[in-house]
Amino acid sequence: MGTVLDRALSLARNNQAKLTIVDVVPRMTAGIGMPDGGPISADLQQAVVADTNDRLQQVLAPYREHMAIQSKVLVGTPFLEIVREVLREQHDLVIKTPEDPGWLDRLFGSDDMHLLRKCPCALWLVKQSATEPHSRILAAVDVGSAHPADELPVRQSLNKKVLELAVSLSLSGFAELHVANIWQAIGENALRSSQIRWPDSEVGAYVETVRQQHETALDSLMDDVVRLHGRDAVEYLKPRRHLIKGQARREIPRLVDELDIDLVVMGTVARTGVPGFIIGNTAEAILEQINCSVLAVKPEGFETPIAL
Repeated sequence: MGTVLDRALSLARNNQAKLTIVDVVPRMTAGIGMPDGGPISADLQQAVVADTNDRLQQVLAPYREHMAIQSKVLVGTPFLEIVREVLREQHDLVIKTPEDPGWLDRLFGSDDMHLLRKCPCALWLVKQSATEPHSRILAAVDVGSAHPADELPVRQSLNKKVLELAVSLSLSGFAELHVANIWQAIGENALRSSQIRWPDSEVGAYVETVRQQHETALDSLMDDVVRLHGRDAVEYLKPRRHLIKGQARREIPRLVDELDIDLVVMGTVARTGVPGFIIGNTAEAILEQINCSVLAVKPEGFETPIAL
């Protein structure tokens, strides 16, 4: 718990925020043929909660000398109870150590993916071996305009939130900052096919126009962040921009490996108003390939499908 707890304490202290530490234990049953909630299962549940709470207090005791920390032991399925706790207390960030998926060749387990899809606030999954603070941060943004018109304001707001968080974390931790936008010229292969046979010069001009549109949109996004944090701060960071042609599900993991990134800041949805539609196939494909900490940001208006 050390790495994630230290990160949570540092964030709470620096932002004068309230910090609650929770542990989740499974719901106990007495066994086959015994009713849930009966005397035996109730006693067993109480004992497990009490034992977990004792261990939690021992871990937190040294930290409570420096700041106030609330703690709770929740009972049930971890991702469900964490989301319900967020809804009850209106938390704006969940920090968690990823599950150890064991035989799976990826960092994030089942509960983590459920939280990435359903947690109503930002979720920071801190890898146990993460450096303190992170030394290389990648902000993954999507500044393309080839989306339904009603989605564009949500996407733009989400991009801004992702980049603002990445800049703030880079400044506070003196980290190297990278900003990536992966773009494609939709229909390029079809235009080059034998059926359409566009001249190569015209296809090339179309592709270059799309690239310039993405470059201009990325410049505009960076200007918004400069206005928020100040030009001196952003120039001090000297963020490296990566405008890469290709598929995000391939290029982001490749960039993470190539740059030895230890924190990716990314949005987890662009569409709102559809409960349960939280994380797209592209984002899931990226998360299943990378092996570093992730700060996943939700858009304004997101609604979790989980109820209290």
